[in-house]
Amino acid sequence: MMRAGTLWHQRHDIAAWRPDIIHIHTPFVAHYLGMKLARRLDIPVVETYHTYFEEYLFHYIPFLPRRLLRQVARTFTRRQCNAVDGLIVPSTAMQRILQDYGVRSPMSIIPTGLALKDFQRGDRRRFCAEHDIDQNRPILMHIGRVAHEKNIRFLLEVVEELSTRVPDVLLVIAGEGPARAHLQQLTAELGIENNVHFIGYLERGPALWNCYSAADVFTFASRTETQGLVLLEAMALGVPVVSTARMGTHDILDAGRGAIVAREEVEDFADKVGQLLDNAGFRALLGNEGRHYARTWSSERMTAKLLRLYEQLARQPARLHVTGPAPAMDPARRG
Repeated sequence: MMRAGTLWHQRHDIAAWRPDIIHIHTPFVAHYLGMKLARRLDIPVVETYHTYFEEYLFHYIPFLPRRLLRQVARTFTRRQCNAVDGLIVPSTAMQRILQDYGVRSPMSIIPTGLALKDFQRGDRRRFCAEHDIDQNRPILMHIGRVAHEKNIRFLLEVVEELSTRVPDVLLVIAGEGPARAHLQQLTAELGIENNVHFIGYLERGPALWNCYSAADVFTFASRTETQGLVLLEAMALGVPVVSTARMGTHDILDAGRGAIVAREEVEDFADKVGQLLDNAGFRALLGNEGRHYARTWSSERMTAKLLRLYEQLARQPARLHVTGPAPAMDPARRG
């Protein structure tokens, strides 16, 4: 990883490339370095903003009041976002949040695209053999960072409820994160150790595709997701989804294709999962529907939208200090 000082010393080489735009992808040091370079080169700067810090911080700094952390996150976000010429956000939910913060920089909704050519139909039998799982069991899947904000605790409560009707149901949790030990303890407290299997982190590639494809149903209940890319990945592999529609997942789920939307209520979520487990034909229908729907989120389509934004920014002078409301700019909605 290149250090900020090293990159700054190479600013003359960067200037020699004669870039038209600087695109910042992360806050903190990268943001300030990108802004400094853009000012030095007198070119526009665009930033991708996709983390809902307000809901993340209190999980990791619990000794500070949540109200204080929320205010710090909002102030920090507003200052950074108002410094750039354009913002890229992954969903309408993230756009609304930033507007509520007082962000005035023009925003474009350009989700992360799927590199569909990389997706291959996975092998359920192989996955189950590698992880000592009976492939005849009804398998629910959750893939992602095992963190408190992902609301995996709720899925464990769903499994507890569902296991009274489907005793051999199995929730596979793939991923690592700070909440794993807590969730494993909760699994034991709920008496569902035989119904939950933590398998750790999987690299992107065949092993991950096998994991997705081993599922009868992909389950998701995050409250802070700014997009919900794992839903699209599951759909791309023909796996039906049951998910709550919170934050950025709305943009994916509102189409009503390849997924069932459940309320964040244990009984409702468990009922919808149970309906799918009981009906193989319905699962196949949703899986096929989702596979076609995922194609509309391809990386090629999103790249085309990003290029249109770059072209628009390159034609206008750098705005680097915001003093008033900015005009709307959303090529994603136009295209």
